[in-house]
Amino acid sequence: MGPVRVLVADDHAILRQGIKSMLEARLGWQVVGEAANGSDAVEKAARLKPDIVLLDITMPELNGIEATRQILKAVPGTQILILTMHESEKTMREVLQAGARGYILKSDAPADLLAAMDALRKHKYFVTSSLAERVVQEYLSRDSVSEVGGHSAELTPREREILQLLAEGKSNKAIAQLLAISVKTVEGHRANIMRKLNFDSFSDLVRYAVRNNIVPP
Repeated sequence: MGPVRVLVADDHAILRQGIKSMLEARLGWQVVGEAANGSDAVEKAARLKPDIVLLDITMPELNGIEATRQILKAVPGTQILILTMHESEKTMREVLQAGARGYILKSDAPADLLAAMDALRKHKYFVTSSLAERVVQEYLSRDSVSEVGGHSAELTPREREILQLLAEGKSNKAIAQLLAISVKTVEGHRANIMRKLNFDSFSDLVRYAVRNNIVPP
């Protein structure tokens, strides 16, 4: 059996290097790539087809939740572990619903990271010890799925992607160039986002993005 191949995606180079050193110190583990933003993580996952992708949840261009959805669409067999600063049951539910199998806090990484990676290697779930196990069981029940809902579930993946880019301060033209679509298409998506979320101003959109951990505060 070959090594467990891992892609590490985080916008902090020092953290990526620390994780790489920790993993590669173990026999049978190999970091095959690194990514500094969500879009890069999706592209490299599709190309490298790693066994496990370690994703930060708050990254430029595409957050960890959206990156998870896109990676699993491109490489369905990949296991995804979310590494985050956010100790939020709501965010964890969204991550699991998107298809990730693990969720750990950066503050718990020294204690939990290797155990989490071992769990995902065996296709098991792993949640940081700081969050109660009952939350995972609640999510896995049918009732918990209906609780996720909310405005964000009404947006399409493309609209959520554009929402993040807008909240990051990118112009319609810059978004169009980044996503290889027309400015008119971006404007249409922006109008749909404002309508679906019932927002009257751009500041409402930014506050929503911060409140839902789509962009950092």
